[in-house]
Amino acid sequence: MIKMILTDLDHTLLKQNGSISDATLDILNECRKKGMVLTIATARYWIGAERYIRLLKPDYEITTDGTLIHSAEDCIYSSSFSVHETNMIVRSLLDRIPNAEITVANGKTVYWNSKHISESEKLHKAIYNDYSSKLSIEANKIVAELPDETIAKEISDNVGCKLQCYRGERWYSFLPKGSGKTAAIEALSKISKISTDEIVSFGDDDNDIEMLKMCGQGIAVANAVKDVLDIADDITLSNDEDGVAIWLKEHCLFD
Repeated sequence: MIKMILTDLDHTLLKQNGSISDATLDILNECRKKGMVLTIATARYWIGAERYIRLLKPDYEITTDGTLIHSAEDCIYSSSFSVHETNMIVRSLLDRIPNAEITVANGKTVYWNSKHISESEKLHKAIYNDYSSKLSIEANKIVAELPDETIAKEISDNVGCKLQCYRGERWYSFLPKGSGKTAAIEALSKISKISTDEIVSFGDDDNDIEMLKMCGQGIAVANAVKDVLDIADDITLSNDEDGVAIWLKEHCLFD
């Protein structure tokens, strides 16, 4: 029995243009009327997911690559670097690439050393910081645009943290050791008293693989990368074809 719907946003629930269809919203609402809990699980920072949170009104929001969980206005889970580790990563990045663009998340607040914050669709609410002074925060996630993975790997190995990258991008994420979507799901399972066997999850990228494996049913959208398609329990239509909603309609609203 499915008690929780857990879905990634980009390239999964969202269409390529970033929209969510009315049909998808209707089906999600019907599932919730049947008692299913709706949870999003995204690599996006909270402020980058905010407009979808306002639209979907999920019961739980796993954001910032699984380092944060919010329920309504409450933060119910947080995994973070120490202040020392936060500054160590930022300084190491700037020592190697002085002009590197770096974002640092602390809860719902994101700092960024870009002069084009207002132009960003995802991060227009970020706060400018040139990192000339030490930070006094415990970062949940640090992201930098780098020429290749070599520098990112050296820093992550030195700090002993997790390194995450995404398809088609040159942005590299540094995450606290042991964090990620699966750690957040395990924590949420205990909080919600819903076992992972009672969760259906949807994803498309490499960072969704473990999430799909750990849930009772792991579903890939047709546009997912090959490794995700290979491990999925089922494959639905693509994100542009409302694949998540179609699968839910066929398997959860059949009566």
